[in-house]
Amino acid sequence: MKKFDIMTPIGIVVGIVTLLFAVFTNAGLGSVVFFIQVASMSIVLGGVIAALLVGFSGQELKLIPTITREAFRKQDLDLNQLIDTFSDLSTKARREGLLALEASLDEVEDPFIKKGVLLAVDGIEPDIIKDIMMAEVVAMEERHKKGRRIFEKAGEYSPAWGMVGTLVGLVLMLQELDDPATLGPNMALALITTLYGTVLANMLFIPMASKLEQKTDDEVFVRQIVIEGVIGVQSGQNPKILEEKLSAFVKDNGKEQETEEQEELANEA
Repeated sequence: MKKFDIMTPIGIVVGIVTLLFAVFTNAGLGSVVFFIQVASMSIVLGGVIAALLVGFSGQELKLIPTITREAFRKQDLDLNQLIDTFSDLSTKARREGLLALEASLDEVEDPFIKKGVLLAVDGIEPDIIKDIMMAEVVAMEERHKKGRRIFEKAGEYSPAWGMVGTLVGLVLMLQELDDPATLGPNMALALITTLYGTVLANMLFIPMASKLEQKTDDEVFVRQIVIEGVIGVQSGQNPKILEEKLSAFVKDNGKEQETEEQEELANEA
C-alpha cells in the first residue's frame, strides 16, 4: 500500500528556506524580494517546457503528473511478511498439493505474486516461469526508465536555459552602458536566471529522478525475492529451507532475533 512520502516536500522546503535564510542574513528582506523575478522564471520554465516538447512525444509527456505523484509516494515493503507468505504457501503446497494454492490467492494482494503462483499451479517449468516473470521485471524497469528520463532531461535543460536567460540579460545590459548606475542591478538580474535554472535542476528535477530510480531498484529487488519464492514453492522445497533462502536477501536483525527465539523455544520443548 502506497503512502505519502513526507521526505520529498521536506527536502524541497529545507532547500528553499536555506536559500532565503542565506540571502536574508546577508542582505536583508529587500534583497529577498529582489530574488523573485517573474521574467527570469518564465525564461527557465518556458525553455524547459519547450525542450521537453521537442524531445519527448505527447504520450510520454502525459505521464508527467503520474510520475510526479510517484516521487511524493512511498510503498511500505515488509520483506519479512513477504517471506512468511511464501513460507505459508510452501507449507500448504507440501500438505495439500500445488492446486490447493489457487484458493489461497484471495488473501494475496500483490498481482505479481498471484501471477507467479498461478504459473506454478498450471505446471509450467521453473525455467519458463522465471523467464516470464523476469521479462515482466525488465519491462517494468524500461517503463520506469522512460518516465524518469523526463526529469533527468529537465535537470539537464534547466541550467542551460538559465544561462540563456543570463545571456539575454547581458545583451540588454550592454545597451545601457552609458548609464553606469544600471550596470550592477542589470547584472544581478541577469545572473538570477542562472540561479533559477541551477536551483530547479539540483533541488527538484535531479533529486526527484534519483528518488524514482531508487524506488525502481527497491521494486526490482522485491520482485527478485518473489521469483525465488515462487520457484521454491513449485519445486516443493521445505518451508524452513525456503524461508532461510529468502532471508538471505534480507539483512534484518529483527528477523534474526525472531529466528533465534524460535530455535530456543524449540530446544526447550
